[in-house]
Amino acid sequence: MNPRIISIKNIHDEAEGDLSIFEGSGHDLPFAIKRIYYIHHVPVGTVRGGHAHKQLTQLLWCPYGSITILLDDGTDKAEVKLDTPTKGLIVEHAMWREMRWEQEGSVLCVAASEFYDESDYIRDYAAFQAYVKQQARLP
Repeated sequence: MNPRIISIKNIHDEAEGDLSIFEGSGHDLPFAIKRIYYIHHVPVGTVRGGHAHKQLTQLLWCPYGSITILLDDGTDKAEVKLDTPTKGLIVEHAMWREMRWEQEGSVLCVAASEFYDESDYIRDYAAFQAYVKQQARLP
């Protein structure tokens, strides 16, 4: 497994600070952005997520703090630490993900390819494994 990490464009000005930018629809992301949300005020050591999506693709980035993303494609596992605002992780559909907060005050931002749809979620790991096996058998 090779997690897809992108560099988020950054413009630095000594007097005015940094401006970080990414664009969807094929510019920087391989999808149009339909939803943005962020998760904050999470205690250090907390693990969130514990699910996969059937269709949704996401960009995850951490504008402040440090969060480790645990990925599992049903065969291989990987960890990616998001600890700089110029590093983004694209998480494709059919990828189990968990997020572990490593630093107090960390913020996880997510840009998603689809609107919220509860039926797109796979929240049980055994069901995820069965889904991945079924998808592998499809032509």
